[in-house]
Amino acid sequence: MYIIVVGGSRVGYYLSRALLAEGHEVLVIEKNAAICETISDELGSVCIRGDGCEAAILAEAGTERADMLIAVTGEDEDNLIACQVAKHKFNVPRTIARIGDPKNETIFKKLGIDVTISSTNIIMENIETEVPTHPLTHLLTIRDKGLEIVELKILPDSTAIGKTVKDLPLPPGTILSLIISEEGKPVIPKGNTALQAGDQIIAVTTPEEEAALREALRSA
Repeated sequence: MYIIVVGGSRVGYYLSRALLAEGHEVLVIEKNAAICETISDELGSVCIRGDGCEAAILAEAGTERADMLIAVTGEDEDNLIACQVAKHKFNVPRTIARIGDPKNETIFKKLGIDVTISSTNIIMENIETEVPTHPLTHLLTIRDKGLEIVELKILPDSTAIGKTVKDLPLPPGTILSLIISEEGKPVIPKGNTALQAGDQIIAVTTPEEEAALREALRSA
C-alpha cells in the first residue's frame, strides 16, 4: 500500500518506521525542516517538507494514487483539513486522523473522516475499571453502517438503577442487546427488565447518540 503520513513528529516518525518495516510504501509530509531531515537521515528519502493541508503539497506527494492518508500532527484542525482535502480532492479511499480533544471526534466523523483516534479516549477506556466516572468502552465500530457497539457499566449512584428498559430515555436508534449481571449472568433485555448496579450493558448506537446513551444510563 502507498500510505501518506502527515506530521513527522514522534508519532509520525514511529508510525512511518513501523509501516516501512511491514513493506509499505510511505511518504511523510512535515513542515519542520529539521524534523524532515532527521526522518530522511534515519528512514531514507521518505519525507518531503511542506504543509499537508495544502492541495499543492498533496499533489506533489502523489496523493491521487495513495491508498491511505494518516494525519498525526499535533493540531486537530490540520489533521481534519489534510484528511478532507485528501478524500474530496484526491479521492483517497481511507483517511485516519489523530485527535487531541475527544470533543472533536463526533464532528470529524460527521465530516467524513473514516477513522479517528483519540489518545485520551484510548487511555480512559483501558483504565475504565479504575476510573468509575468513565463507564463507556467502545467494542466495535461498523463504519459503513454508522453504528457502534459499546459497553457501559451501571454505576452504584446511577438513577437508572431499578428502572426497566422501557422506562429509560434511550436515544432513537439505540438498542440494548445484552445485559451481564454483576454475578456474570447474561440476559437478553426485554421491556420489563430492570437494571441493577454493576450491570454491564452491551448496546448498539451511533456516534452522534453516544453521549445521550451514556447520560440515559448514568442519570436517567
